[in-house]
Amino acid sequence: MDTPLIVTQTPITNKEVHLFYQMDRELFCFLIFKLHREVTQSLLVMALWLWFEKVGCHNLIKKVSILPGTLINALVNEAVTCLQFLEMDDPIIPIGGGLPLTKIITQKEISLQMFNLKRYTLVTGIKIVLNQTCARIFNDILQMVLKRQNVISTQGTTSRTHAPNIPLTLPGFPHPLFGTFDLSPKVENINLSDERIWIEKRPYDDATNDDRSMFLTFSRGFPVSEMEVRCLFTTNYGDCVQSLTMGGDKNPGEQPLFAVMILKMVEIIDQILMGKRVAKLQINGKHIWARKYEPRV
Repeated sequence: MDTPLIVTQTPITNKEVHLFYQMDRELFCFLIFKLHREVTQSLLVMALWLWFEKVGCHNLIKKVSILPGTLINALVNEAVTCLQFLEMDDPIIPIGGGLPLTKIITQKEISLQMFNLKRYTLVTGIKIVLNQTCARIFNDILQMVLKRQNVISTQGTTSRTHAPNIPLTLPGFPHPLFGTFDLSPKVENINLSDERIWIEKRPYDDATNDDRSMFLTFSRGFPVSEMEVRCLFTTNYGDCVQSLTMGGDKNPGEQPLFAVMILKMVEIIDQILMGKRVAKLQINGKHIWARKYEPRV
């Protein structure tokens, strides 16, 4: 009788994760130490490139890594332009899309127009990559760089022995688009027996309710019902509404003046807004204004 083979699953250590992402880590260090790019900017650029990889630009990090430094620096400049573009209210899109080197290296039709039309899908995807991938594979590098910067900044005013006690903060965070970034050491291991790690996910499947929320406003004197709101979005975008909370005047019988709608997918927000900050919609002759919901901090 054959003895059954028993396979024991052991956690993946941080050392093994770092080895797996060695090329990504080396490129991150190259941006900071060789090209002398600012650390937060370099982190966001790496998050963007890793997002590109997750949505189909295979081996992008490898392709970038083998380029001469001047070309890598030029690609960083294009990536920074993309990130800045996401923060603009009324961006002007250059003729040709504005990303010639990125198009060549990715072999995709990537343009600044895409960053305008898919703004919230991109923001959510980059935020998730930033906090779920970059926070783990670059954490020790960030700790080292920021500690070194703190030592340099305190020379002449504080002794070097006091520098390690200064709380480390990453400049620019909380970020207006990407939120917070956890700089605490990532010491947890990944358990191979956890079935969740084998599920293929898109980089925005872990979007929060806030990521998928829209704020709707209605005109006073033209009451809009919850059924009308649901009908409007379901008719145009399919089964997309996860929840809808009507609000406004609290007196019984008063018409709701606004609503918060949580969608099932963040991509629907971009489909509704079509690159604009506010979309004007209509149902039964009544207007509805929709914009991205921004929770109060």
